[in-house]
Amino acid sequence: MSTPDAKPRKRGPILPLMLALGFVVAVGVFARTSGVVGDSRDTEAQLVESRQLQFLDRQDGAVVVLDYRDGYTVDVLDPGTGGFVRGVMRGMARERRSKNVGTEPPYRLAVWSDGRLTLDDPATGRWVELAAFGADNVSAFARMLSAPHTQHAQHEER
Repeated sequence: MSTPDAKPRKRGPILPLMLALGFVVAVGVFARTSGVVGDSRDTEAQLVESRQLQFLDRQDGAVVVLDYRDGYTVDVLDPGTGGFVRGVMRGMARERRSKNVGTEPPYRLAVWSDGRLTLDDPATGRWVELAAFGADNVSAFARMLSAPHTQHAQHEER
């Protein structure tokens, strides 16, 4: 009986790929910790206007947007409308559920001196720069900043 010659295994592209992956991770860590890359919000921009808002689901499928300070209605998104606003708020609500935060704390809709419009959730630290989704979608939120109050009404939460 003869034994086959033991051949060394070829490493192929695995070693170069591991080195490249290590390099990418190291550059990313360096960039984050050194301040080269970070929060994309411009720290030089000043707050121009803001409004604290609550978004409440009604049993009929509508979403009621309330001014947090006085409880008056800012907007009502009837069922089947407000797709972008509903989508953004679903993401924000998911974040709140993961951190055990309820619907009580308000969101902050803000306009900055550089023209950006952001939606912040101070309760979770999450924020969305709305211009990233296009002008039509920005306007869906922008109108909530200057919307007049409507009569105070009872709002059923789901």
